[in-house]
Amino acid sequence: MRYRREVDGLRALAVLPVILFHAGFRAFGGGFVGVDVFFVISGYLITTILISELEQGKFSIVDFYERRARRILPALFFVMLTCLPFAWFFLLPEDIHRFAQSLVAVSLFASNLLFYRTSGYFDTLAELKPLLHTWSLAVEEQYYLFFPVLLSVIWRFGKRRVLGFLVALFVASLFAAQWFSVIKPMASFFLLPARGWELLIGAFVAFYFSGDFDRKYRKLDEVFSFMGLALVVYSVFAFDSHTPSASLYTLVPTLGTALILLFSTETTAVGRFLGARSLVGIGLVSYSAYLWHQPLLAFAKCLSTYDLSASLAGFLVLLTFILSYFSWKYIESPFRNRAKFDRSNLFRFSALGSLFFLVIGWVGTNTQVFESSHTYVKSYEGDVGHLEFHKYVAEKFFRCTPEPIAREALVWEGYLRCMQSRKNSEVDVAVIGDSHAEHLFIGLAESLSTKNLAFYIKGSSPFVKNPEFSTIFDHVLKSQSIKVVILAMLWGGRRQSLPKNTTLEKELRQTLQTLVASGKTVYLLDDVPKFPFPPERCKFYVPGLSSPVCHMDRIELQRNERAYLAILKKVAREVPGVTFAGIGNSLCNEWVCSMVHHGSLMYRDENHLNILGSKFVGSEIVRQFPKLNE
Repeated sequence: MRYRREVDGLRALAVLPVILFHAGFRAFGGGFVGVDVFFVISGYLITTILISELEQGKFSIVDFYERRARRILPALFFVMLTCLPFAWFFLLPEDIHRFAQSLVAVSLFASNLLFYRTSGYFDTLAELKPLLHTWSLAVEEQYYLFFPVLLSVIWRFGKRRVLGFLVALFVASLFAAQWFSVIKPMASFFLLPARGWELLIGAFVAFYFSGDFDRKYRKLDEVFSFMGLALVVYSVFAFDSHTPSASLYTLVPTLGTALILLFSTETTAVGRFLGARSLVGIGLVSYSAYLWHQPLLAFAKCLSTYDLSASLAGFLVLLTFILSYFSWKYIESPFRNRAKFDRSNLFRFSALGSLFFLVIGWVGTNTQVFESSHTYVKSYEGDVGHLEFHKYVAEKFFRCTPEPIAREALVWEGYLRCMQSRKNSEVDVAVIGDSHAEHLFIGLAESLSTKNLAFYIKGSSPFVKNPEFSTIFDHVLKSQSIKVVILAMLWGGRRQSLPKNTTLEKELRQTLQTLVASGKTVYLLDDVPKFPFPPERCKFYVPGLSSPVCHMDRIELQRNERAYLAILKKVAREVPGVTFAGIGNSLCNEWVCSMVHHGSLMYRDENHLNILGSKFVGSEIVRQFPKLNE
């Protein structure tokens, strides 16, 4: 395969935006498209080699996986090994558990599946995961688990039929990406069925070059290669975390990459730009740079309160490339030399390395060894994580009625998320909403001593026209016993999920009017403060390395609330029979909002109350509105 300097320069164009995006430089809001560029490059390079071997009758699946192991594993294992002591000293208990899970997943090239199940790529918690970026390696390796075998099987039918089959796969995968981006965005981002088409674009470029072609119109090379570069650069600066990925939008950077691969040469302006010595140098170490950047940034963020300062972020970017040069020169390059590491030694190294991280990860995931043996200082009492909260609800309260609602209710880790405070008794008060209605249940149930309180929730907006809530509203509206309805949800986070041609004000007004018309007394609650850091940062700290982080400026909260609070107050004021209840103020003073009240931690994650928080806020609501207990 002929070496192309511009391809290494294109790698630099891919890795730099990714690193700068994760470092928090806002200008690079679409820097994550660098991964899409990498996918296309990978599909092109690997398919080029496969086609050459198949045409010569030299294809060997063992040789293929040997090349992949030499390319991927040595540097990956080295970075993972380096992360271990830093994870031990810097990460808090729940973070160590998540890190252990990721060690197992990375070793099995399944980290994309893990992160799909446990987080969103743009979430605050995701930024603190040192191995989050390995999701893209997992996607590639899952793709290459079957693609070479598939290609070798269908090769005998001729290139035209092979291409026809791959085009069908491409269309199906692109359709899956767009479909998932609408109904399940995290599946679209993390899973192979929604990403395979990007690698196939690179494969189509390889098929083009494998045929007989003649560049008759050299001026078109200039035009199309520049167009490709423009599309990639446009994506980096125009896209942001709200741009669906992968989706039809992702055609912009991927087709741009394809145009660069197809039309840039050493004689074109784009080819000369990408072939510049500096970009080629960055491209050569791009894999190592990609591996190093996320752990460095994640560990730094674990020790800071908010976003990294520009100077610290810049230093970490520089350190990323220093380390990447070291690992490229002393780890990657030697392992690619068959004279130094033959196949048997390479496979032995790969097996032992994978087994080592699997064992470490399994121990950390299934035991308390790492958490219990680490020296933390506990600042405040209060449960963190969701387990203790749901366990408390399950032990103290009863399965909700009627049965149709219970059968359709959400379940988490075996815990039914539809409960009531009394058994075999008609419900008097219904709390309807999402998890931000659920987290008030303990406090309301224990404060409303004369009532039977039930919470009915779904993972979406509690509006009468929402099909997910049809069973719930059918029951509540018809029930003669339910006199009071409390409506609560994550107002700031659900507005984007409303159907087209609807607004929060319109849907909320219609819901409140329907409830009041059925004879219900309605309380509309605002939300508790949402913090930009997890409660573990408040409850635990590592002496000498960190300190408790529990507060945020109230101005920041008011900025986040502004989008929905005025709407809630306006609708409550205009619909008779509705009372607006402000609960966020109970955790704030004039200057700051805090996760801590009376010396106890009130939160179990960034925006959900724990047991103590529910009891406190619930009692405050009942104190503010004593008629609830009449």
